[in-house]
Amino acid sequence: MRAPYTGGCQCGAVRYVLTAEPIRVAACHCKECQRQSGSAFGMAMLVKRDSLTVAGLTKQITRIADSGNEVTGVFCPECGVRIYHALQSAKDVVSIKPGTLDDTSWLKPSQFIWMKRAQGWVVVPDSVEALQ
Repeated sequence: MRAPYTGGCQCGAVRYVLTAEPIRVAACHCKECQRQSGSAFGMAMLVKRDSLTVAGLTKQITRIADSGNEVTGVFCPECGVRIYHALQSAKDVVSIKPGTLDDTSWLKPSQFIWMKRAQGWVVVPDSVEALQ
């Protein structure tokens, strides 16, 4: 699948268009991604900020990540679905939550990150780089 990509929240109040190819797709196993996703890891699709156009009202929350970086999560105020994260330290890149894409059939992470926090039952596929 090639750009442009479209996506949005569960209720449809927030929609977006991504006009460039992702930089990478990763599965993050840090505790905060586990908490935010309600699962064993969170997915992250890094993209150039200027390739993302968001339509609809959003809210945000800022927290300090395990790395010590300030992270702002942007979400739909109606249904609560997280759309993307923005790192204070990387102003030209955002991390879309790839489960919000309209078509997720092509997604495959190239990296598993924060593996030191991974659940013990998580198996890293042979083709995926695992970073501590």
